[in-house]
Amino acid sequence: MKKVSILVSSAALMLSLLSVTFSSSVAADVIRHPLPNNSKFPIASAVEVPAGNSIVFQSGTVPGPANPDAKRGTPEYFGDTKAQTISVFERIKANLKRQGMEMGDIVKLTVFLVGDPKNGGKMDFGGFMEAYTMYFGTKEQPNLPARSAVQVAGLVQPLMFVEIEAITVRKDKMM
Repeated sequence: MKKVSILVSSAALMLSLLSVTFSSSVAADVIRHPLPNNSKFPIASAVEVPAGNSIVFQSGTVPGPANPDAKRGTPEYFGDTKAQTISVFERIKANLKRQGMEMGDIVKLTVFLVGDPKNGGKMDFGGFMEAYTMYFGTKEQPNLPARSAVQVAGLVQPLMFVEIEAITVRKDKMM
């Protein structure tokens, strides 16, 4: 009886350790290379994904209406670049949660910004960065993705200024 009890205890301990291993975030396994010269700009120069992980490509995400009661095609409908960026990141965050991931699992972002007429047709990179730094490089979420940000001529709807694609990493589970 004593041997059976020890075997059951050992099996329970192993299952417990396995569940801890697979429930932990993959973020610790990913290697994020900092920018050179001790730059404090909040992106990684490169992100390395070790074997044993799945790379998950998230489709481009656009903002929801900031004011759904406003007329489409007006600045009030989607809001400014900062408001749109927050909307996009909140939508990405919700999508990742449904997939069992979180913002810290993002390893690469491609950001498409449209020029704002109020900014002389130039992208509002400052407004984008104000929102971006609410989600990356914070005490709560310190992981920095590799990132590109480009200005494009337009997106799917007038006065839509932001679309973001994300690449995430998920730890593969052993069967």
